[in-house]
Amino acid sequence: MTLRTGVAPVVVVVVVVVVVVAHLAVASCSRAPGGHTVKMNGPLIAASATMVAAWEFPKTPLADASLDALPLSNEIRRGFRIFTNTPREAPRLAPGGISCSNCHMNGGQREKSLPLVGVTGMFPEYNRRSGRLFSLGDRITDCFLRSENTTGGTLSPEELPTPTSSEVLAVSAYLTWLSRGSEVGKNPWWRGQNVIAAAALIPVNKLDPRKGEAIYGERCVSCHGSDGQGVEIGDKKAGPLWGPGSWNDGAGAARVYTLAGMIRYSMPYLDPGNMTDEDAQQLAAFINSKPRPVFPFKERDYRTEKLPPDAVYYARP
Repeated sequence: MTLRTGVAPVVVVVVVVVVVVAHLAVASCSRAPGGHTVKMNGPLIAASATMVAAWEFPKTPLADASLDALPLSNEIRRGFRIFTNTPREAPRLAPGGISCSNCHMNGGQREKSLPLVGVTGMFPEYNRRSGRLFSLGDRITDCFLRSENTTGGTLSPEELPTPTSSEVLAVSAYLTWLSRGSEVGKNPWWRGQNVIAAAALIPVNKLDPRKGEAIYGERCVSCHGSDGQGVEIGDKKAGPLWGPGSWNDGAGAARVYTLAGMIRYSMPYLDPGNMTDEDAQQLAAFINSKPRPVFPFKERDYRTEKLPPDAVYYARP
């Protein structure tokens, strides 16, 4: 689910991705750069913080006095701006109006919302969908192509982003800055927590989109509308969960269990985490029963690894 401001989306979903790891840090309160007190868990905004804190950034290069006016510092700042306001800063790569922060909330600094603090030292790493090692640039490029549906815009195949595209390099610079001081090769404890435990997973063929639709009508319509396209809430707008403005069918959020994990820990808007594992899965099954943009290169996926059971937009062999 996405929460957006006029030209700039703020977080709440997709994507594209997403089990349970022991917490090694103690929750505390911290004053973010914006001057508001938000609940923290280690270096991350706590998962229990409401979306009222959606624009808080525990760390922002725009307020980092150690950054100078040299090209690298400028690219770090540019990467942050692209990450948090992709439609304005990189419109050619965000034809549907989705930002990186729609999935990686609070600039990638929110617990259980695909946080990216300290993760750059884990690359290159194996990507199951592609069946090969991914660099950090590969991963960012893939997010643009799928979660932000760059392939659904007006770019020709030759114009699609690559790991050497300027926007990809700028986001890489920001994420590397965000990981300063982290140990290379050591997975942060907060990585991979926004998933539903394997024991709680319901077989996809046992999920009922009609049950998910009822949950949607009860808990989601006020922000996302009965048509799933989002409604204006003050100066913000909840983004589309299906249709041409949403993530495409090759994105991580187009997988039922991936989306369910994101919903489970990020929703409802003012009371995140107040949803059962089952309800999150039923709701994800409903959302991913809807039409969305087609990723044109799905035939390249899962050629080495087995097709996951929740990849519902892929043809079964």
